[in-house]
Amino acid sequence: MANTASSRKSARTSEIRRKRNASMTSTMRTAIKTVKKAVSAGDKAAAAAALTASMSKIDRTAAKGVIHRNAAARHKSRLAQAVKSLEK
Repeated sequence: MANTASSRKSARTSEIRRKRNASMTSTMRTAIKTVKKAVSAGDKAAAAAALTASMSKIDRTAAKGVIHRNAAARHKSRLAQAVKSLEK
């Protein structure tokens, strides 16, 4: 357990950050799954709408530093590619 006042505060702050990061990551993953489900169902309109919403969530998660910006770009690229493949 933390002994000094500063280390106790650091532990509290870390826990708050951990919860916020977990929440943002979960929201992002859910958005990604929504796009993947729409793509697997073959629903172009739903997939395009879900893609727009998920890109916003992915960008927000990367902007907060929860995930790396290259990881965000990779997720967005793969989702866009999957949605685009429906048009063929």
